[in-house]
Amino acid sequence: MIAVNLNFLRASIVLLLPVLQSCVVSKPDLERLYQQSNEIRQPPVVLIHGLMGSRLKRADSGREVWIGNVGKLLFSDYSEAALEIDPQTLLPKPSPVVASGLLDSIAGKDFYASITDTLESAGRYQWAEPGKPQPVGARNYYVFVYDWRQDNVQTVRELSRFIEQIRLDYADPELKVDLVAHSMGGLVARYYLRYGEEDTLDDNEFVVNLHGAKRVRRIILLGAPNLGSVFVLHSFIKGFKIGTRAVPTETLVTMPSTYQLFPHALNNWIVTANGKSLRRDLFDIRIWKRFQWSIFDPSVRARVMRRFDDEVAGAAHLQLLERYFEKHLERARRFTWSLTVPLPEQPYRLIVLGGDCKLTPARLVVEEVNGISEIRLWPRQIRRPVSGVNYNHLMLEPGDGRVTKASLLARESLDPSIPRNKWVSFPLHYPVFLCEAHYNLTGNTNFQDSLLHTLLSLDIDD
Repeated sequence: MIAVNLNFLRASIVLLLPVLQSCVVSKPDLERLYQQSNEIRQPPVVLIHGLMGSRLKRADSGREVWIGNVGKLLFSDYSEAALEIDPQTLLPKPSPVVASGLLDSIAGKDFYASITDTLESAGRYQWAEPGKPQPVGARNYYVFVYDWRQDNVQTVRELSRFIEQIRLDYADPELKVDLVAHSMGGLVARYYLRYGEEDTLDDNEFVVNLHGAKRVRRIILLGAPNLGSVFVLHSFIKGFKIGTRAVPTETLVTMPSTYQLFPHALNNWIVTANGKSLRRDLFDIRIWKRFQWSIFDPSVRARVMRRFDDEVAGAAHLQLLERYFEKHLERARRFTWSLTVPLPEQPYRLIVLGGDCKLTPARLVVEEVNGISEIRLWPRQIRRPVSGVNYNHLMLEPGDGRVTKASLLARESLDPSIPRNKWVSFPLHYPVFLCEAHYNLTGNTNFQDSLLHTLLSLDIDD
């Protein structure tokens, strides 16, 4: 009997083997795929990381503030990363903490190591630094490392100088580069294309000069929140979860860049429990006070006060935070609009890659409980569900866990049959969708394949 069963088992395995083999996920041989491109001249590539994508260290001691070792990752709240505020200008003071390098990996988790490895091993690019003369035809990639806490317009100015130095290094005043930008880096790149180093956020004119567009051949956006991120709004309300703790909201609010990731004013970001849209201005400080979010949360205010021995000093600091908050809300409003106002022409096209198989925050719900309006961030928090309302569909949309597919495509609606809003100018060339989470996108083999195909193709812009 046992022998019969064993023979039956062996026969079954033989029959099933082809099926099992077909289930094994194969990876493209990138080096084989692109070996024919090795001799073709290519412009330099500039890689731009996203929010929290660079290491930060103290300039005086060299001690790493972000992200540190595994112990820091697990147990620190990273309050040391907060920017100090100038009470006169309501701008961050010069920081003793500076960007020190790309966050390649931590605790075995890949962030950007795989993308640089792909550029080198399969794309035959060599890492280079600005300021070093380059021979004709050099195939290089550069990593633009910046302090992601700062206002994105400040970062754009640094990017502009970075690219101008590369043009000098190649001794080519007509040189164009390729930009590969992840997450918030995509917004930095888009602003650069439109305005160069101009700060357009002091008014509502947004005069496009296409300074950067004249210096860029192709731009590839990876997981960019082109119409903002409701997940970032969650983080501002409850803190950004990392390790076993969270970066508290009172730390995040000192960082101008984080406001600039909020959902665009055109977004339907808040609804009632029955799914009705509420037209509320996220960039109006009164909304934040009304719902007691962030630094207007009594528990957050008490936490801030405990940091001061003097109650008067604590209260003064909270007042300073409120003034700062209001200023940077308004700059964020203008930043989001600056990226979508109509272009005088279409001199460039965007290639967009991102995830669309992970449910991602898309809307907050206001629920009335005993006459009091309460905010719900997640479907599981709904206390009195309305019959017929699917809160998973209402509050969450396909994306990469941080950025919805609709935001990636700069659309108000997930439905592709609905045209993009007339006030959103987004010269999309084509999108590529991956089944991947936000911080795993750069390590996705299909992304790497698409990246190399885009960078190395001669006819991609036809």
